[in-house]
Amino acid sequence: MAILDFQKPDKVIMIQSDERKGQFEFRPLEPGYGITVGNALRRILLSSLEGYAISSVRIEGVDHEFATLKGVVEDVTEIVLNLKQVRFKQQIEGTDNETVVVSISGQDKLTAGDLGKFTSGFQVLNPDLVICNMESSVKLEMELTIIKGRGYLPAEENKTGNAPFGTIFIDSIFTPVVNVKYTIENYRVEQKTDYEKLVLELTTDGSIHPKDALKEAAKILIHHFMLFSDE
Repeated sequence: MAILDFQKPDKVIMIQSDERKGQFEFRPLEPGYGITVGNALRRILLSSLEGYAISSVRIEGVDHEFATLKGVVEDVTEIVLNLKQVRFKQQIEGTDNETVVVSISGQDKLTAGDLGKFTSGFQVLNPDLVICNMESSVKLEMELTIIKGRGYLPAEENKTGNAPFGTIFIDSIFTPVVNVKYTIENYRVEQKTDYEKLVLELTTDGSIHPKDALKEAAKILIHHFMLFSDE
């Protein structure tokens, strides 16, 4: 069946972009298509892109996540919550996971940047994040597991049957997209003023360029919609 002509954009216009933030325009769109396209892309960007995160931690002298460490200000629960926020970027192609053994002493705090000194396959993107504060006499030893995943994975799904005693599984936030927002504005084409302009703004953690994140989200949507069109 023939499809009537639709008013649609020729390309996506990148208004501004750097390694972490990007603003894009998509115009002109038929009435109602701004929210259709914008909402679909936003949901995919926030939930379906791949990234890297810590899935488990084992701390020397700690049996469970409700324990405390002598000389460390934060309890283990707070340390785990801070580890969830550490962002990684793949450094070596093909390295999708890594077990990292960390040993720190003579410091008054442990930062995400300190973890980066012990990794070989990944770069820490937020090195200033404080994991815990401690007395300089404390020696802190821990083993972290970094894995590849998509979106978000709760601790229950990170559990493995052969993990050593004392392993604490944590929620993994894999998505590299920190924030997405979109606005829809009126747009004029010749004498008609009821067309729409979609403006997308997205922020990533630095592991993927905003333009590439948008491309990946669009590809995921296209692959799903192709099933409906039999092509």
